[in-house]
Amino acid sequence: MSVPLVVTLLLDDGAQQQFDRLRAAHFPAERNHLAAHVTLFHALPGGQLAAVQEELGRAAGRSSFDVAVTGVRFLGGGVALDLAAPELTALRARLAAAFDPWLTAQDRQWSRPHVTVQNKVAPAVARALHAELSAGFAPETVTARGLGLWHYRGGPWDPDSEFLFR
Repeated sequence: MSVPLVVTLLLDDGAQQQFDRLRAAHFPAERNHLAAHVTLFHALPGGQLAAVQEELGRAAGRSSFDVAVTGVRFLGGGVALDLAAPELTALRARLAAAFDPWLTAQDRQWSRPHVTVQNKVAPAVARALHAELSAGFAPETVTARGLGLWHYRGGPWDPDSEFLFR
């Protein structure tokens, strides 16, 4: 049986390092198996690998674009940084239309791109981090540099390929 595929937005190196540092500092170490990431699709069928790769290759034939880091979001048991970009919304919608027959309920409901920096902690711990990050938050702009494709095998994701924007 093939394993699910995960599609992520790839960010510029500076943003990736910054988000990785936050995640390493605040995500429970025993659960932190991944680098910081922006998930666009959580579970596309692995049996459609070639079709997914082809579509991501087509989608990457565009210029990189700016993504605004707009705020700090309380998740109940964690904290995320919210992202916004019209180009990201349009790109994700285009991919969702192409992948429509394969979308899970979770992937059909996608609406708010974010980077999770903490998850699976007690609400009081999450509230404290939310307050801390909110107090020092300043909006910034990062660059989307491409799309990442991963195989989900239950723990750390195995990389398949990257599709870099022009």
